[in-house]
Amino acid sequence: MKSWRLWLPPLRRRLALPVTSLQLCLLGLLGGIIAALLIVLFRLAIRSIQSLYLQHADDFAAMLPEQRALLPLISAVFITLLGLMIGLKHYRLGIPFVIHRIKLKYGIMPWKNTVHQFFGGIAALSAGFSVGREGPSVHLGAFGASSIGSYLRLPYNSIRILAGCGIAAGISASFNTPLAAMIFVMEVVLREYRIHVFVPIMLASTAGSIIATAVFGSNNDLHSLHMVTLSHWHLPYLILCGVAMGIVATFFNKSLMRMMKTFHNWHLSLRLGLAALLTIGIGYLVPEALGAETGAIHYAVAAPDQMGLLFAIFVAKFLLTVFALGLGIPGGIVGPVFGIGIVMGTILAFMPSLLIGDYSTVGTYAVLGMAGMMAATIHAPLAALVAVTELAANPELVVPAILVITASYVTAVQFFNTKSIFLLQLDFLQMPYRLSPADDVLQKVGVLAMLKQDYQVLENPTDTQIIQVLDTLLPTQQLLVKRKFAVDQHYELASYDLSLSMTGESMLKFQPVHAVSHQATMAEVFAELGDVRDGAVLVYDDEHPDQPLGIVVWEQVRTLLMRQNNLL
Repeated sequence: MKSWRLWLPPLRRRLALPVTSLQLCLLGLLGGIIAALLIVLFRLAIRSIQSLYLQHADDFAAMLPEQRALLPLISAVFITLLGLMIGLKHYRLGIPFVIHRIKLKYGIMPWKNTVHQFFGGIAALSAGFSVGREGPSVHLGAFGASSIGSYLRLPYNSIRILAGCGIAAGISASFNTPLAAMIFVMEVVLREYRIHVFVPIMLASTAGSIIATAVFGSNNDLHSLHMVTLSHWHLPYLILCGVAMGIVATFFNKSLMRMMKTFHNWHLSLRLGLAALLTIGIGYLVPEALGAETGAIHYAVAAPDQMGLLFAIFVAKFLLTVFALGLGIPGGIVGPVFGIGIVMGTILAFMPSLLIGDYSTVGTYAVLGMAGMMAATIHAPLAALVAVTELAANPELVVPAILVITASYVTAVQFFNTKSIFLLQLDFLQMPYRLSPADDVLQKVGVLAMLKQDYQVLENPTDTQIIQVLDTLLPTQQLLVKRKFAVDQHYELASYDLSLSMTGESMLKFQPVHAVSHQATMAEVFAELGDVRDGAVLVYDDEHPDQPLGIVVWEQVRTLLMRQNNLL
């Protein structure tokens, strides 16, 4: 154990630097494996529960109505009791909460929220609520991987990267889309691209896909769709389809936010109960729309010519998703959006199917509908493009997908001024997710990377002793004065104050030296010194607070910021 701990100080110092390293890659891979195992356990639990009453996963239409009605009620009661046991203040779940924690808390996920997401997500998905499994996957993945960094007390900047690795592995293990998972993390969650971040995320995502494939096989949710190459005469029509998807996505986002605002002040038990009742009512009329996106895929494939049924599934799926997510059912938004997009794409394929006399293009239009809805709803056009190409395993879909995605995204953003549904939720829930330019730069560098140890410490000295030492210091050295009292002690930075040399007062200047953890980044140093723009902070090990590791001075903060676009 002791020899293992000897590796930690150099490891922490290495990870404090924002550079590519073998150590970070290996930790990211380990984090990805842990995250993937959590997702596998999550998916197996849902599959095992559904096998008790369903012949096929997510196919609730074959159940008797009275049996189908019990599931949402049981689930709502269970989620409510779970919330009351753990604490309703911890009922912050899903991708918006993860984005908030990534930006403000370095991706460190509270365990109580994670427990609620795990068991609440299982209950919601098993009961047929129209929510996706990617929300819990992102949450669980971030928790699993960041827990490694928390356990080893690694620098916060590296814990954030590990959280990104866990998210990528979680999505990859959930949908078997390793490339789309990587892009999703960079485009939606981290909202930046850095090569030293991308490499470990890439490894973690690969690990998630390998583990999921070993347990569930290589098929993904779209394996039942038959896709063909579209002729060029489809392209103008695809632009119109994209416009229609942008309009629907805008209406979806606005409807979901209106639902959240309307019932926000209701108690959780009342909101979940209402969601269960609405799900029972709509599920009684259109049971094919219940569950995640898998059911919508099945019926789009099975009945592409039954427009009445498809329209009913489309409307029901739209309403079920808005009600479930807007009223607080734990789950993700991407899965139901996939289902809505697939049904919408199948409906839009009706016109070209009439022209060519068969339904061979339905599968292709269904996948393009999924891409268009995803791009316009969550504002992730690149992730949508990669997801379609990867799920369909057909590179010839790239050009049609680009047209649909571009048309839907531009329509939503420019003509309707629609924001990403995740950002809308973050703004409404008052969860900050924006960093100042200075913090954005400084959070990427740990204090251990900037540690200075060329300083001297004097304990309870006189002014004469301080002056004697200051006269002998080299220009780069600092002098710390340790004021030790009976029950307390603190440090001060001693220096000459030349402005007082002509007044007859003491020429010595003393500045309080605050302490920061060895896990801190330069952003925490900026928070301590930014007001006075001078001084230093003391860095200490959490386990040995009485043994300082070194200091970081304001000049180091200033240098970092000056290198990045003159932020000072």
